[in-house]
Amino acid sequence: MQALYLDDLVVGMQFESSPFAVTEADIKRFASEFDPQPFHLDDAAAQATIFRGLAASGWHTAAMTMRMLTGGGLPLADGVIGMGCEITWTKPVRAGNQLRVVTTVVDVKPSTSKSGQGVVTVSSDTLNESGEVVQRLVSKLLVFAPAARQG
Repeated sequence: MQALYLDDLVVGMQFESSPFAVTEADIKRFASEFDPQPFHLDDAAAQATIFRGLAASGWHTAAMTMRMLTGGGLPLADGVIGMGCEITWTKPVRAGNQLRVVTTVVDVKPSTSKSGQGVVTVSSDTLNESGEVVQRLVSKLLVFAPAARQG
């Protein structure tokens, strides 16, 4: 799919990423650096927690989601430029999961003060291989019109 600009986006448009495989090594590597809690680092210790087994950090899930979005799951011409978001984690992500992101355009608002740009609100559902939502991310993105790049 070609890269899209502000004028190309309409409410209801949907985009889907390629699948992304989650590995135990990646879960532990991310957690050891950014979220070193037992339920992200040790399967035996995680058994005794609410997760009942090794689970990826929510922040790892968010990072994987961003990777899928920037890898073609949200083909914006000038990149996925966040202005803020609300994130909800609904199910644990496990080693062996195959994740994908389905993104829906919720709102498109051209700027009234800055020509050639606007704010696009999208809802991105990260799904596991069973189609279960593991994360919902509602984001406000800065998106440009093609002419804004030439100025």
